[in-house]
Amino acid sequence: PNKMASFTFSRSSVMLLPLVLVTYLVAATSAGNFYQDIDVTWGDQRGKILNGGQLLTLSLDKFSGSGFQSKTEYLFARIDMQLKLVPDNSAGTVTTFYLSSQGPGHDEIDFEFLGNSSGNPYTVHTNVYAQGKGNKEQQFHLWFDPTAAFHTYSIVWNPQRIIFLVDNSPIRVFQNSEAIGVPFPKSQPMRVYSSLWNADDWATQGGRVKTDWTKAPFTASYRNYNANGCVKSSAGSSCASGNSVNDQAWQTQELDSAGRNRLRWVQSKFMIYNYCTDLKRFPQGLPAECKR
Repeated sequence: PNKMASFTFSRSSVMLLPLVLVTYLVAATSAGNFYQDIDVTWGDQRGKILNGGQLLTLSLDKFSGSGFQSKTEYLFARIDMQLKLVPDNSAGTVTTFYLSSQGPGHDEIDFEFLGNSSGNPYTVHTNVYAQGKGNKEQQFHLWFDPTAAFHTYSIVWNPQRIIFLVDNSPIRVFQNSEAIGVPFPKSQPMRVYSSLWNADDWATQGGRVKTDWTKAPFTASYRNYNANGCVKSSAGSSCASGNSVNDQAWQTQELDSAGRNRLRWVQSKFMIYNYCTDLKRFPQGLPAECKR
């Protein structure tokens, strides 16, 4: 069944139909005020919106981490966020920035930043889930210190592909390979989520390096959130045309030759794990999309 068309209306709700359509047929664009765009959802005051909505911080101590989510859910979008990660000894901590739907068989597009002991690089962990199945991890180090300044992390999610970008450099592209039987997230709307939490059972060197609570609280900072996306409607996903062509460029975005060169550079120099080369993990043969 087509999940996108699964809205049903009783007679009493037919009166509401024009309002529902008006609500759903907008292209939602939000830029930069956390009060308007974000709800801090957990952490008991450890998540804070500051500077009139221009800055957001999440913190973690031995009692709890914290997290937030977007007020809007999207069916295809480009999401940009500037992050400054937990500085100094961040071992055991994980800072996440991801898109996810809800419920069983969920879809998800992940950035996770795995902390490390002082002076060692963060690990950027990426994954894509479709219909509840992930196992598509690629991991990277960065070509800069992500704790010294803000850097921009972006997810482009359109019907053809998912592109992970760091400071507008593509680090990973996950193509829609439904034609060869690979599920692709395309029918479940997703919210933007972020969290800072303790995962010292696995995050740093497989769990060998634990969180040093004498360094708590650990804090990650966020600014310049920008979401440009389509909102689910009864007929599918709808986007009104934006004010400029550029607003909507993400809907068909792909890599040009310069982007492909940059992607090769990042992957050859900074990729530290790729599920598509992990033969031990897939003794029956690599996943179908890896052979393309």
